[in-house]
Amino acid sequence: MKKAPSTEEQIDSIVDLALAEDLGYGDITTEALIPPHLEGRASILAKERGILAGIEVARKVFLRVDPSLRMEILLQDGAKVKPGDTIAIISGRASSILKAERTALNFLQRLSGIASQTARYLARVRGSGASITDTRKTTPGLRVLEKLAVRLGGGRNHRQHLGDGILIKDNHLLALRALGMNLKDIVAKAKQNAPQGMSVEVEVDTAQEAAEAAEAGADIIMLDNMSPEEMRRVVSSLPAQVKTEASGGITLANLRQAAASGVNFISVGALTHSAKALDISLEFDPQAFKLAGQ
Repeated sequence: MKKAPSTEEQIDSIVDLALAEDLGYGDITTEALIPPHLEGRASILAKERGILAGIEVARKVFLRVDPSLRMEILLQDGAKVKPGDTIAIISGRASSILKAERTALNFLQRLSGIASQTARYLARVRGSGASITDTRKTTPGLRVLEKLAVRLGGGRNHRQHLGDGILIKDNHLLALRALGMNLKDIVAKAKQNAPQGMSVEVEVDTAQEAAEAAEAGADIIMLDNMSPEEMRRVVSSLPAQVKTEASGGITLANLRQAAASGVNFISVGALTHSAKALDISLEFDPQAFKLAGQ
């Protein structure tokens, strides 16, 4: 069996791909104008409030472009930032800083936006007992980073990939019901074939389906697009050992109502697919430029 790459290896590959996309044909502007021996110092600055995520990825970008660059990180991933905060300082070849700038900021802004979005959702459910989780609605190729950003914002990760848990969704049910299987048969088959210790989750649309799934032995029941009132009735009717997850149509406006229903988890695709990038910039110190050796 092929060994899965480590998280660090996955992130390295993502950084390499991003740099190849932006720098694969060189930086014509910088190479035409900036002397190779000109050194400088630049600061990465927060321009709005939020949660920082991706500074270690940004470090990888700068050092991939030029290992001789020096980067002092002043605020760590997960830190709260506000306008004017200096996140990091990069020193070395000005041309190298310019070549890495956009890719590094793209990661920082995107991931900090996700962490900040997650923190906003988390604040709405604080004290309810419900956990906020992400989904697989991530940017293709960036899942490992976007799910890291969710954790930095205080959220939890749902499945990392399709091999990370059994979740029987509506289209699985449609296909299997076409073969004459009922919900009890489907859950039994999933539990029989699941790796040892892996839970089985089932998506349901009605209180009746939730009851059938629980009776069949489902470990987690996903309540899809139910109203808060309906979720409350379902949760109160299920055995205590069965966990519940609210999913579909969850927004900041109705989040507190969903949490008050008593569900254990609330999955929110918007954490990743609709997060607004956090405003972060890189600015050179105009007094710090010098030619190497001078």
